[in-house]
Amino acid sequence: MPGSHDMLPLALLFGLCLTTGAWRYPLAACLTAPCPLPHRTLPRVVSHLPRVAPSWCSGLVDASAGTTDTTASGRLTERDIAGLLFVADMYAVQLDQLAAVLAVTQARARTVALGWRRAGYAESARIGPGLPWCWLTRPGLSACGLSYRAASPALSRLAHLRAVTAVRLALEATPGYAAAGAFWRGERRLRARAGGRVGLREHIPDAEVHWPDGAPVGFAGECWAIEAELTPKTVARTAAIMREILARTGDYGCPAGQAQVPGAPSRHARVVYLCSAAARPAVARARATLAGAAGRVEIRGLPPGADMGGPPGRAVGRAR
Repeated sequence: MPGSHDMLPLALLFGLCLTTGAWRYPLAACLTAPCPLPHRTLPRVVSHLPRVAPSWCSGLVDASAGTTDTTASGRLTERDIAGLLFVADMYAVQLDQLAAVLAVTQARARTVALGWRRAGYAESARIGPGLPWCWLTRPGLSACGLSYRAASPALSRLAHLRAVTAVRLALEATPGYAAAGAFWRGERRLRARAGGRVGLREHIPDAEVHWPDGAPVGFAGECWAIEAELTPKTVARTAAIMREILARTGDYGCPAGQAQVPGAPSRHARVVYLCSAAARPAVARARATLAGAAGRVEIRGLPPGADMGGPPGRAVGRAR
C-alpha cells in the first residue's frame, strides 16, 4: 500500500511471524504437473526425483540434504538435483548465491559446480564483475526434464539475474513462505509455458508467487507478480506495465481472448516491486497514476546481496 508501509523490510512483508515450516516438496497440484519429456528419456536427475521437475512451477526442495557431491560419488545427490533445478529456473546463478541455495560454503559450492561441469551438466565462468557464474548445458537441462534453450547468460542481463535470484532467496528464507507451502514460478517457466504465443508487446513479470488455498496466511489463494527493478523506466511505461499485470485474467500462454476478460477475476492479486534506490521514485510515481488500483502495488527495496558488488572479475574464462 502507498505510504509508510513501503519502508517495511522484505522479510516482514512475506514472513508475517509464522512458525518455520520444514523445507519440503511443493503442492500436489504442482507435483502432478506433466513433465515436458517422456520419463524414459530422462537421465538421472528426473529418474531419482521425478516430482521435483514439474513443468510449470518451482517448489521448495531441501538443497542442504546429503553430504556427498557428484565429484565424490559419481552420481547426483538430492542436493545436486535441487541445485541444478534452481540454476535452470534462474537462467544462471553466481557462486555466492549458489552457495546459499546449497547451504554450503563458497569453496564447497565451487567444488559442486566443478562436479557438474565434469559430468557435462553445467558450465561456469567469470563473465562479469565478482564471482563466477554457473548455468546448465543442454544435457543438464534435459536431465532436469526441461526443454529450455541452453545458453550462457548475456552480459547485459547479469545484474538483473542476480537481483531476481536475491529476491527469490530472501523470500524463500522467510518462515511464512515455507509454512504456507508457497511456490515460485519464474520468468523462464512463464516464457516456456507461453511458448510462441507471447505477443511482441506482452509483458512477462520476473516471477509469480503462488500462495495455496488454505495456507495459514491472510492472502491464501493469491497469486503475486514479482518485479525486480534496477534501472528506472519512464513513468508512463512503468504505469502501463502495472495496469497490464493487474488487468490480466488468464495464465501466460492462454489464448489472446482469455488474457484480459472484462469482469473476470484478476490473475494477480497484487504486484510487488523490489526496487533499487534509482528506480524507486519512478515506480512510486507510476503507482500514483493508478487511482484505485494503486493499493494492489507494493513497493520495497531490493534485499541485501542483490547488487553485483564484490571484487572486480578476472578475464573471462573457466572458473577454477
